[in-house]
Amino acid sequence: MEGDLNAPDGIGLEDRAEDGTVAVRPSRAEAEAAVRTLIGWAGDDPDREGLLDTPGRVVRSYEEFFAGYESDPTELLARTFEETDGYDELVVLREIRFESHCEHHMVPIIGCAHIGYMPDRRVIGISKLARVVDAFAKRLQIQEKLTAQIANAINEVLKPKGVAVVVEASHQCMTTRGVHKSGVGMVTSRMLGSLRDDPSTRREFLSIIGSPTTYNG
Repeated sequence: MEGDLNAPDGIGLEDRAEDGTVAVRPSRAEAEAAVRTLIGWAGDDPDREGLLDTPGRVVRSYEEFFAGYESDPTELLARTFEETDGYDELVVLREIRFESHCEHHMVPIIGCAHIGYMPDRRVIGISKLARVVDAFAKRLQIQEKLTAQIANAINEVLKPKGVAVVVEASHQCMTTRGVHKSGVGMVTSRMLGSLRDDPSTRREFLSIIGSPTTYNG
C-alpha cells in the first residue's frame, strides 16, 4: 500500500490494494469517527470521560496491528549473501512469534511460524525471515493464506531448492466468540521444491521443528 498513516486529519490517501485496485483511504478523523460510532452502537457513550480518547487510541493501535500493509516483503528479501562456502543443507528458523487479526471477525490470531529452506548458492539474514512473517501477519488474514504468502515470497525472491513453512496459531474468533473452544490450535503448512518432493528432506525439517502442539502464546 502507498500512503502515510500519519497524514493530517481530513486528508484521504490513495492506496493500492493487493489486487491492484486503487482506493482512497479514509482520513484519521474519519477513522476516529467510525470508532465513536461503534462505541455508541455497542451501547456506551463515546462522550463520557473514560472514552473520550479511545477513538484516537484505537486508531494508533491499528497502525501497529496492520503495519504489514506498509511493508514490501519482496524488498525485505532482496538482500542476499553468496559467501556460504558451499553450504547446501537446510536452514531453519523456529518459533517466530507473530500476532495477526482474523479477516472475518477482526480479532487476534496469536501464533508462531517455522521456516526452512534449502539454499541454492544464496542465503538471507535470519532477521529478514522474521520480518517477512510480520509483513504478512500484520494484515487482515486467514492462517492458510498467511502460510502460503510467506512460503511463496521466499521461494520467488530467494529461489532456493526448496521452502517449508509451518504455522501454529490460536484463533480468538474461536475461543472468545462463536463456539467458545479454548486450547484449540490450528496447524497449516506449505512445502515447495525439494521440501515437497523429497520425503527425507521433508522429514528432516519436521524433525528439526518438532511435533506441532497447541499454541497458547
